[in-house]
Amino acid sequence: MADDGQSVEQSNDPGRKVVYCGVCTLPPEYCEYGGTTQKCQEWLEANHPEMYERIWSTESLEAATASLSVEAQERAQKDAKKKAAKAETALQRQADKLATSVVVIKRIERNKKKYVTAVSGLEAFGLDLKKLSKEFGKKFATGSSVTKMPSGGEEIVVQGDVSPEIEELLLDHYKEIPKKNIQFVDDKKRKKAAAEAAAAAAEV
Repeated sequence: MADDGQSVEQSNDPGRKVVYCGVCTLPPEYCEYGGTTQKCQEWLEANHPEMYERIWSTESLEAATASLSVEAQERAQKDAKKKAAKAETALQRQADKLATSVVVIKRIERNKKKYVTAVSGLEAFGLDLKKLSKEFGKKFATGSSVTKMPSGGEEIVVQGDVSPEIEELLLDHYKEIPKKNIQFVDDKKRKKAAAEAAAAAAEV
C-alpha cells in the first residue's frame, strides 16, 4: 500500500487500480465488516469523494435495499445499527484507554554523572518503538535501543540525560500523545529518597 494515506494498489489488471481503505485496509465496499465503519466513511469521503458517493450516499443505500423484502430491509437496518453501536463502543474504549495511558520518561543514574533515559508506554499510542528508537539515536547523536522491561512490555533506552529533549520531540511530532499523559521519573531522586527513609527508620 502507498505510504501517503491513499492506500492504492495495482490489481492484476494493468488498466485498473484497486483502492484500499486507509483505516481498516479493506476495499471500501467491505468497510462495514471491519468494525470502524464511521472512521472508514470519513477517510473515504476525504480521499475518494466520488467513491464515497457511490457507496454511502443516501441514494446508493436506498437503491441497495430497494430490491430486498420488507423483512430483509428491517434485518439489514438492525444489523447496521448493531455494527455502528459496536464500532462506537470500540472507539470509546480505545479513547478511554488512551486517556489513561502514560508515557514515562525516566532518567536513570548508571554511575556518577552518567545517565540513560528510558521511555516506556509509547506502544499504547500505536507508535513503532524500533522506528522511534532510531529517530532518537539520530536526533540526539547517541546510542538508542529497544529493551524488554522486567514488568513486561518494552521501552526505549537512550544513552545520556535527554529527558526534556525527548518530551519536546514527542509533543512536536506525535500529536496523539497529550502533554498531560507524559510523566517524568528521576531514578536518582527515588534512590536518594529511599535511602533517607531507611536512615530515618534506623534512627527510630
